[in-house]
Amino acid sequence: KTLKVKLYNILRRAEKYTGTDMVYVAKGSFWLTQNKIISITSALLLALALANWLPRENFGMYKYILSLIGLLSITTLGDMQTAVKRAVARGYEGSIIPAVKTKIKWGLWGSLACLALAGYYYLQGNQTLTIGLLIGAVFLPFKETFQLSNTLLSGRKNFKGTVKFGIIATLFTTTATLISLYFTNNIFILITTVFASQTLIWLINFKITLRRYRPNQKHDPATITYGKHLSFMNIAVIIIKNIDNLLLFHYIGAVGLAVYSFSMAPPNQTLGLFQTLKPLAMPKFSQTKIEVLKKTLPIKVFKLFLIIAPFVITYIILAPFLFKIFFPQYLDAVPYSQIFALALFFFPTTFFANVLNAHAKTKQQYIVTFTVSILKLTLFLTFLPIFGIWGAIYVNLGTRAVQSVLNTYFFFKL
Repeated sequence: KTLKVKLYNILRRAEKYTGTDMVYVAKGSFWLTQNKIISITSALLLALALANWLPRENFGMYKYILSLIGLLSITTLGDMQTAVKRAVARGYEGSIIPAVKTKIKWGLWGSLACLALAGYYYLQGNQTLTIGLLIGAVFLPFKETFQLSNTLLSGRKNFKGTVKFGIIATLFTTTATLISLYFTNNIFILITTVFASQTLIWLINFKITLRRYRPNQKHDPATITYGKHLSFMNIAVIIIKNIDNLLLFHYIGAVGLAVYSFSMAPPNQTLGLFQTLKPLAMPKFSQTKIEVLKKTLPIKVFKLFLIIAPFVITYIILAPFLFKIFFPQYLDAVPYSQIFALALFFFPTTFFANVLNAHAKTKQQYIVTFTVSILKLTLFLTFLPIFGIWGAIYVNLGTRAVQSVLNTYFFFKL
């Protein structure tokens, strides 16, 4: 108890420097950080297995199929989760079930698109892509839908419950995938294992959460509409998220795509550590007036930038050694990974975007999303055929800088 009191007092004293409720951050981030540690550890184990047990050509094809299915997942209304989380934080917990039904219904269109594209590749004589897309058609409407159960817990600020279910899901899916990789390098078995395990564990979590925590029946009709708005504006984001993999596969082949994927992985996993702060911020932003946020948030964003800087410098120095130890087959990815690590500097301004989200500033979000997406798509189509992986890295950095500027501008214009 004495230690707990001392820690509490330290956190309260720290608030005069951070300007943030540090007890709330510590409680929430403790559990979210546990989840992220498990996620990063699992991702590292998977990366090690993929790098050492799966030939580079097979891994490149595997990433390409996942990118195709990810592109067709546009129809599943991926940002419905943000809208439901916002509704739950405001007391409308009954929005979860209508959101699940809506996601599945719209996701069936994605399954039809998978079947159509599989038919096209079948006629082209490409058996690999045909079978991969048929597998995707089965799981596409369901593989992420049941993760909406976590919106109930995060909206109630029950980060312990959110993390517990998240850790179970991560360990289950990772274990199933590692077992699959150990016994075979068949990418069809691998894709089926990933999608089936993900769907099954989140369906179980969904049923347990609703039975244990019993959401109220209050439903905000605007939630589904807002979720569709967020998802429609992110259509371009989903396209952009996958288009680099698709174009690189087309221009430089499966092996080049494999190298690019491994160059992006470590910085993205590092970024994931800092992203544990965003679920903590969303409920607070929803309940705080914009005038107050405009006075308090900028200094917090600047302090976060100062915290991130040492991580970036350290990674750039250590990257050659880390790749030599863990990914010796992908040493050619090191220079790309070192430059891409600079993308971490743009993360703090995503909290300005969170404010736009939390207060349903749809117009501003549309402008940011479509401006950045159109710019990114144009630059990808221009530079990837010429510069290959370097073109993709520099376009990613440049467009993140533009997005950072736009988010900052619209936040201060509120």
